[in-house]
Amino acid sequence: MEVRRLALGAGEAYEVRLAGRGARGYVWTWQVTGDADAVAVAAAPTPTPPAALPPGAALEQIFTVRGTRAGGRARIRFAQVRPPYPGEAPYDEFVLEVEVTDGRPGGT
Repeated sequence: MEVRRLALGAGEAYEVRLAGRGARGYVWTWQVTGDADAVAVAAAPTPTPPAALPPGAALEQIFTVRGTRAGGRARIRFAQVRPPYPGEAPYDEFVLEVEVTDGRPGGT
């Protein structure tokens, strides 16, 4: 599992790109802990795959993380799961630890 630390200014956005496995029934979910009101997470619409893409090929899933409250710290855990099997362990996980600053150098 990869863990990435990030400082975002309030109002600033960061794009997360994760390898998809939708052809195998996996989707990315996320859970925010810590100061949950310090960040907002949104999934981008899934792009239409190019015609040249072979069947079953992986498509990236894109998420936007936006800092919403300066001084907050949040941990976002992305998990790649198969919804029909809730007891199954995630195929992959990615954690983003976010500190939201006021956007000034050295500010919090």
